[in-house]
Order: sequence, then structure tokens, then C-alpha cells
Amino acid sequence: MQYKIPVQIENDDPIVLWLSLKQLIIMMVWWAMAYWTFNSLEPKIWWEVALIPTIVLVLITLFIALFKQYEMTFLPFILALLRFNINFKERYWIKAVDSFSPLDIWIIVNQEKKEDNNIDFKDKMEKIKSLEENLNKI
Repeated sequence: MQYKIPVQIENDDPIVLWLSLKQLIIMMVWWAMAYWTFNSLEPKIWWEVALIPTIVLVLITLFIALFKQYEMTFLPFILALLRFNINFKERYWIKAVDSFSPLDIWIIVNQEKKEDNNIDFKDKMEKIKSLEENLNKI
């Protein structure tokens, strides 16, 4: 029995508007930090001045949560970029492979190793003839 596997199984499903659960969690955590920053600065300085770091945190949050480049979110993209810059021109990109694993950031695997697989046709023909002879004997 065969089952059809969805192609986009790893894509995040939007929950609210176009935002996924991961994006919503990122936004809630960072906006909570922005709110805490505003509440801690507001009694000490004017609220207009306390609003500046809060707005900066909100903009950073929006950038991180909504970032998507080459089907990668913010953290995998930054790790891939860091890995590429550390090992300049030694990075091999492979289509459809998770090559941006955070655990393998210092490891480079050369994917260009090609083996010379020559087929010995004389040996193959001898094996086929011996099989035909055995079949004829049966």
C-alpha cells in the first residue's frame, strides 16, 4: 500500500493571518522584553525617551520573525552565512540538503569526490554465458 507524502511537510502553517506559531512565539517573547524595557525606563526618564529603545526592540523583533531568504528563516540563514564566510570558497551547496545545521558549522565535507566506476564487460559477459549454460543444463 502506497501513501502520498506531502511535499511541503516541513513548512510552517500560518495560524493568525500569515504568521506561523514559531513567528508568534518570537514576537511575543521579544515584545514582552520591549514592554519590560519600557516599564523599567519610564519611571527614571521621560516616556518619549524610553520609547526609543522599545521601538528598536520591536523593529528587531519584526525583522527576525518575518525574515525569510532562500527558504531559510533568520537563524539558519545567519549560520549558513557565517559558515560560508569562515570557510570562504570551500563551501559546497547541495540542492535539497539541510546544509545549515548549527552543529556542523565548523565541518566541511567535500562533495566533489568522484569515483572511477569502470565496468568490466568481459567479466560480465563471462558471467552471463555461464548463467546461460547453467540454464540450458536444467
